[in-house]
Amino acid sequence: MIKSERKLGRDVAVIGGAMSPFGVFPEKTSRDLMADAYTAALETVDKQLDPQDIEALYIGNFTSDLFEHQSHLGHLIADWLGLSPRPATRIEGACASSGLAFREGMMAIASGMYDIVLVGGVEKMSSASTEEVQEYLAVASDVQLEVEQAALTFPGIFAAIASAYFAKYGATREHLLRVAVKNHENGALNPNAQYNATLRDVMERRKETLQARGKPVPDWADEYDFLRDERANPVVAAPLHLFDCSPISDGAACMILAAAEVADNFTDEVVRIRASAQTSAPPPATWNSDLTSLPAVQAAARQAYDMAGVLPSDIDFAEVHDCFTPAEIIATEDLGFFQPGQGAVAAAEFQTARNSDMPINVSGGLKAKGHPVGATGLAQLQEVWHQLRGTAGQRQITHKDLRLGLTHNVGGTGGTCVIHILEHV
Repeated sequence: MIKSERKLGRDVAVIGGAMSPFGVFPEKTSRDLMADAYTAALETVDKQLDPQDIEALYIGNFTSDLFEHQSHLGHLIADWLGLSPRPATRIEGACASSGLAFREGMMAIASGMYDIVLVGGVEKMSSASTEEVQEYLAVASDVQLEVEQAALTFPGIFAAIASAYFAKYGATREHLLRVAVKNHENGALNPNAQYNATLRDVMERRKETLQARGKPVPDWADEYDFLRDERANPVVAAPLHLFDCSPISDGAACMILAAAEVADNFTDEVVRIRASAQTSAPPPATWNSDLTSLPAVQAAARQAYDMAGVLPSDIDFAEVHDCFTPAEIIATEDLGFFQPGQGAVAAAEFQTARNSDMPINVSGGLKAKGHPVGATGLAQLQEVWHQLRGTAGQRQITHKDLRLGLTHNVGGTGGTCVIHILEHV
């Protein structure tokens, strides 16, 4: 154990949490999605909570301004949930928006300003075309340097990161396949996941469709053969293929935070926030030509472990930001779970599987659970909360006692990172 330096003014606990189903819901708005998550979150409070006891809202959202042509979202969410005139603040940090909202809500309670707050995250992406989604997400990068000068998209940037990792450590696409297969297997156990089917199931359905249409059926032996076939898994930005990429998603997630001294009024299964860390970093083009690690993640990890007074080996499981399959591998190294260059080996040897010593993304991750960017951070956090309480259903980790869970949420091309450690008391 190492000495803890950062402290909260008072302890903060989580007393409720849930996510809406993630997917494509053309009939729903951000307000509808948030209402679904909020209603579900209220039902998870063990001893019930009067909504009138909620004192403030912090809402993570990347860009409803573009996706829905609706800015000033906070007060609309408060009204839709029946929580006006409580203060509602929208927090923006690209894909880390709701991780930051969670942090702001935590600090508001730790400061003594409030005792109970609602933190939420939401994004409605499917109303835009694929081309528009790519354009809108690009504004989370350095537009002048990465978009206008280098003509890079997010898949392009993470393809460059993957290529650099391959060149430095000798990894191959086969390592990426293991991450995709594992996360889809986990997502198949998550009823709220956008892709709640294994890749073997996806392969079999594709065969059935081709057969029904009277077309030739490939002789894929297993899901790995399926992923190696560019007809089924086309290149997006080499070496990344379609199933290396998280999908376009709609969804929301909510959590209810309370001061530790009042948490017992709502639950007998107290989960407290052990650490919270946020860091910033410049664009990848300035990372001294080494793209195999995200500086903001390493810095945030050091701060989080220091605040919690723990080491990486003390963490029981983690939800990491796998917007693309190589991002998961690099995250497991930056977080200190594996040495540099060993994250790919660990993935290939199933050292990150649900029944392993270091389960990673048991929810299905962004890859299979879905990635409505403004909701992702809180979707990770509510998964960790449920796992620590033993309420994660079929995907519950049962082979080890869970005390500490970590979430790793990244915004843009690594410009923002927020890491949280939750503890089951």
